[in-house]
Amino acid sequence: MRILCIINDRAGQSDISIYECIRAIGKSGSETVVRYLHGGTSLRDVTRDVPQFDRVIACGGDGTVTGVCYAMRGSGVPLLAYPAGTANLLAMNLRIPYDPRELAAITLGSETTPIDLCELSVGEVGAPDRRTEGFMIAAGAGFDASIMLAAQDLKPSIGVSAYLVGALANLMPTISRFRLILDGKTVETEGIAVLVANVARLQFDLPLIHASDPRDGLFEVIVLRTRNAFELIPAVWAAIIDRTTGQHADRTAGVETYVASHVRIEADPALPVQFDGELMASSTPFEARVLPEPALLLVSNKYFLVP
Repeated sequence: MRILCIINDRAGQSDISIYECIRAIGKSGSETVVRYLHGGTSLRDVTRDVPQFDRVIACGGDGTVTGVCYAMRGSGVPLLAYPAGTANLLAMNLRIPYDPRELAAITLGSETTPIDLCELSVGEVGAPDRRTEGFMIAAGAGFDASIMLAAQDLKPSIGVSAYLVGALANLMPTISRFRLILDGKTVETEGIAVLVANVARLQFDLPLIHASDPRDGLFEVIVLRTRNAFELIPAVWAAIIDRTTGQHADRTAGVETYVASHVRIEADPALPVQFDGELMASSTPFEARVLPEPALLLVSNKYFLVP
C-alpha cells in the first residue's frame, strides 16, 4: 500500500505523534511519502499525483484537512483526517481517536464513509476579488468570524481556549439584516451571525443543532437572532444539556434553522466571513453549495457514530 502523508506543521499546536503513526504504518510494509505544507508549496503541489496512492493522511487543523479534500476532489482516494490542529472538529464529529497507533490502523483499514464536500465563494460573481474555497464543517458570517479573528494569534499558545477568549472579546457583535436565498427561496431576517453547517458539533463538542448528517447533501443554515452574545446563553445551555443528557433541549430562543443545498447570504452591513476556522479576506455576500461528489473519509467502526 502506498500512502501520501501531507503535514501542515504550522497548524494548531502541531503534533509530533504523526511520526509515530508513520512508523507504525511502515512496520506493516507499506510505503509512506511525506510532504509538507509551507509558504513555498500549495495544496495543488502536494496533491498533484494523488491517484498514484492508496490512502492520504492530512495532518493539521480543519482548514488543512478540508483543503486537501477539496484539492483532491474526484480522485476517489480515501483520506484520514489526522487531528493535529486546534479544534479538530471534523475528526471530532467522525469520532477519530488521537492515539497514533490506532490512527495507523485506521489508515491501513478499509472502513470509510462519504462526507459532503462543500464549496464557498465570497464576493460578487465576476468581481476581481471573488474567491472560492472548499469546506466540510461550516462557513459563516458575523459573530463566528469575529471570534476566529480574535482567536487567531492565541491558538498556538492556549489552543481551543482561544475561541472562548475570542467570544468574550466580542460580547456586543454587529447586528445585521440578512437576506438568505435557500435553494431559490428568499428569507429575510436579522441577527449577529449566519452559519452554514455541514456537521452538528462545533467548538467544545457542543451540538449547536440536535442533529446534522454530513452525508445527506444538505446544509443546516443557522441564524443567531440575538442582539448580543449574552442572549446566546439559553442556546449554549441547551447544547450542554443535549451533550450531557441527550434530552434534545429547546433551542428556538434566538436561533432560526433552515435546510438547503445551495445558499446565498447577503448582509447589511456587510460582515466578515470564515470557513472551517479560516478567515476570508473579503466580506459578505457569500454563496455555499454542496458538491455532487462527496469526499471519502477513513473511520473506525470502533468509534464512528452515524450523526
